[in-house]
Formats: sequence, C-alpha cells, structure tokens
Amino acid sequence: MAQLETLMQHPLIIPMASHVALCAFLYVLLTIARAPTIWGVCRRTDGSNPWAKFEPRISANLSNQFEWPLFFYAAGLLLVHAPVISSSVALAWVFVIGRVLHSLVQILTANVRLRGLIFTINFLAVLGLWGGIAYRSVWAV
Repeated sequence: MAQLETLMQHPLIIPMASHVALCAFLYVLLTIARAPTIWGVCRRTDGSNPWAKFEPRISANLSNQFEWPLFFYAAGLLLVHAPVISSSVALAWVFVIGRVLHSLVQILTANVRLRGLIFTINFLAVLGLWGGIAYRSVWAV
C-alpha cells in the first residue's frame, strides 16, 4: 500500500490525470453537441442542430486523444517507476498543454497548418520522454 501511495505522489501523475480530464471534457462536449440531433434538446426553431458544425470536429479530436497519447501513457507508466527527472515532468506538461491547444484549434478552426505545428510539439515531447527512457536503459542512470 505504501508503494502505491508513493507512486501516486509522482509528479507525472498530475499531467497524465490532466489529459484524462481533457478526454472527459471532450466526451461531455460531444454529448452536448449531439443533444439537439439525438434528443431534440436545444434544437433551433427550424429543427436543426446549432452545433452541427462542431460535432464532427469534436468527435475527430476525441478520437485523436487515443492515438499518439497512447505512447505518452506508456512512457509515463514506465517513468513513474524511475527517479524523478525534471525534464520528464516538463515534457509531460508540454504534451498536455499541447493537447489542449490542439483540441482548441481542431474544434474551433479549420487551420490544419497550425494544428500540425501543435501536433509536432506534442510528438516531440513524447519522443523526448521515450529518449529519456532509452537513455536510462542503455546507461542505467
């Protein structure tokens, strides 16, 4: 039990939990966006869905949260069993902040270039986490 409590205090748990919170928020947002179509709640007077433009974007973004982030969680789970290195914690936060920004850009705009740039930052942050894991495994730091 004490070992679990120690793991739960690892500084990487908060960024990982923050990403889970983002996913939960996106599920709520998707439910709200689909409500006029599915349940007839908040339909326009003409019967249309006022959120129809955003629903596919939210849905696509939610799907994105289960692709590259898989490697973030795998790295995080490995790193919580290692001594804390501030660069790993910083990279985890870069990833989470990048995921929030990526969600905002994907849902609110059609700017694919900006979304790609933000994804690249997320991509590099996770590669950095895995680079740290590889470094530790080769040099047994």
